[in-house]
Amino acid sequence: MTLWWSIALVCAGCYALKLAGLAAPRRVLEHPRVRRFAELVPVALLAALIAVQMFTHEGRLTFDAARTAGLAAAVAALLLRAPFLVILLVAAAVTALVRGFVG
Repeated sequence: MTLWWSIALVCAGCYALKLAGLAAPRRVLEHPRVRRFAELVPVALLAALIAVQMFTHEGRLTFDAARTAGLAAAVAALLLRAPFLVILLVAAAVTALVRGFVG
């Protein structure tokens, strides 16, 4: 039951945050610090999600060679300015190949 209360609380918080963004005056939203924060938060959240998916398994810190190779391939494709879909396909293919050879 505690899990459902936590989910409900997070949902209410997300709704309140969205409502606060819609209700904020334009001068607040156009402030350079607020703009910079809004630009960087999605990047930080995505980086945190990638780190958690990369280095944890069943709640424990782990190192997986296949995932690491896939991430390295994705970073290389990103540096080569490949389209997003190509980056995903390269990462998936490299991860699958490493899993196939290493096990």
